[in-house]
Amino acid sequence: MFDHLNSYRCMWVLILFDLPTETKKDRKAAARFRKNILKDGFAMFQFSIYLRHCPSRENAEVHTLRVKNMLPPKGHVGILRVTDKQLSNMELFISSKKEIMKNIPQQLEMF
Repeated sequence: MFDHLNSYRCMWVLILFDLPTETKKDRKAAARFRKNILKDGFAMFQFSIYLRHCPSRENAEVHTLRVKNMLPPKGHVGILRVTDKQLSNMELFISSKKEIMKNIPQQLEMF
């Protein structure tokens, strides 16, 4: 019944980027890119790493395509899709102290 909530089926889309900010035009493009991915439901994990939970591979593909359509003209952008199970294996350290991942956005599925 709840197979669609399987941790191997649910996906996370990670956007990793390094965008130039030397000129006013570059800064504006970088800000617009960040604003657009936030509007699409991504949350900041680190300054240049954003992530979004997707209930299925198909939904992850939709958001991947959206990001591809909003790429800035300059810079490096990586898109990584991992399963919920793979992301749960991440170890997070802050100042050599292991942290439990909190503030990771949860997306509820109503139907």
